[in-house]
Parts: sequence; structure tokens; C-alpha cells
Amino acid sequence: MIGPVTAQCHCGQLTATCEGDPVRVSVCHCHDCQRRSGSAFSAQIRFPVDKIEIGGTYRSWMRIAASGGKGFHHFCPDCGSTLFYDVDAMPGVRAVAMGGFAGTDLPAPWFSVYENRKLPWVEIVGDGIEHD
Repeated sequence: MIGPVTAQCHCGQLTATCEGDPVRVSVCHCHDCQRRSGSAFSAQIRFPVDKIEIGGTYRSWMRIAASGGKGFHHFCPDCGSTLFYDVDAMPGVRAVAMGGFAGTDLPAPWFSVYENRKLPWVEIVGDGIEHD
């Protein structure tokens, strides 16, 4: 059980307060997540939508993934930080960027996915992580 813990965008205008048991904690190495996060991989923690309270205003952008599924990325209209997103593949679940929880002790990832696109210098380690 986590929370309540609050993630925020860079300027602090947009927040996501989460509570309860996460559905999934993961890192993703796909090219879409690399671009979205601006990093070598993304890290996110997913909760049921009803366990997340959004504060502030946000804009949304939809993209079609290589799989054909839709992703809805929600970001701060002031600073541009993508704080959370939803994907068709997991209805009723929302992913919150772990970086938004800066300074908060959160669980380690359970999954590391799209490792075939992982940069060669990245290594995701830990007990019990499923590697794809």
C-alpha cells in the first residue's frame, strides 16, 4: 500500500496524488517512451484511475503506438511536463511518471519491457524484475 503520495510537474501547477496498491511498477525502453520522457527509458507507476486525484489543469495529446493502440499523454500547459498517461491496453489504469515523485521512496520496478530497444549501457537490476 502506498500513499498518499503526490507527483507534480516541473512548475508544480499540475499534481497527481496517488494512494493504494499499484497495479504495476515498470520501466520501458520503447522509442515512444524514450521520446516522451526525454531519457534512455521511462519509469512509471500505475494505479487504478479512482485511486488518483488530479489537481491543476492539463492538456492532452493522443498518439497511435506501433502496436496500433492509443496512448493519451497528459501534460502541464505551463511547463510542458508529461505527468501521467493512459493507454488502451490497460483501461481503468493510469500511469504516473515516477520522476514526478522526486524525493519520494517508491517501490522498485517489477517489469522492464522492450529491452530489445534498450541502450547498451543501461542495466535494470533488482530481485524479481521480469525482463522482456
